Amino acid sequence: MAIVRNFSSRSVVTQVPLLNTQINNPNGFPNTWCLQVYNRPQHSAMARGEYESQKSLAQHLPENTAAPLAWDNFELDPTRSFFLTAYRNLRENTPDPAQLIEILAKFHTSSASLTGKFGFHVTTFNGHVPLVNDWTDSWEEWYNRQFRSDIEWEQRVRGIDPEFSEIADEFFQKVIPRLLRPLQSGGRSIKPVLVHGDIWHGNAQIDMDSNRVILFDSCCCYAHNECKLVIKPVSKS
Repeated sequence: MAIVRNFSSRSVVTQVPLLNTQINNPNGFPNTWCLQVYNRPQHSAMARGEYESQKSLAQHLPENTAAPLAWDNFELDPTRSFFLTAYRNLRENTPDPAQLIEILAKFHTSSASLTGKFGFHVTTFNGHVPLVNDWTDSWEEWYNRQFRSDIEWEQRVRGIDPEFSEIADEFFQKVIPRLLRPLQSGGRSIKPVLVHGDIWHGNAQIDMDSNRVILFDSCCCYAHNECKLVIKPVSKS
């Protein structure tokens, strides 16, 4: 057992990866909630990243998100962290594409980076893979930096493949500059907008009570509006 402290009343919870339960709180805290526990080495950063991601999404899509409530380390086990959200009665069913596109377009067009830059104010995680969210004016720089980080993360897990490394160097030297640099040159510009960061059918499901699409498990950042609509094949193991 562990004490969860980062909300209005103390409650004892069972430490399982995902928990739906009831709490009695007279101060308006939701009675039904969902707890996610992080056991990875970067557990604290992962919990904070998901909390801040969902918080940003909720500012633009309050009816289409699982509202974030709290995150913190466990008091009695600081090697683990938790992320707490309001419970949504979700149905494991792929949303209608037109409905999902309408929601994505809504927050892509209504959101804008307060800094005018690409990035995010905390590290977020695509599965277990961190996004390098340091602020930058250049979309080419953000994409280049993140792709390199993804490759390095994969190489730490699976080892270095010399042939792949050679191809990757060519990609960074020739392909990325030719495709992305023109987007911000010759008078052209890109507006950094908030993106979910990990859109796939498992992270967008239907609320059975409201029949609305609910987005969750986000790894937000301010990016090109088409970023991560087709996810790179990154391992999440």
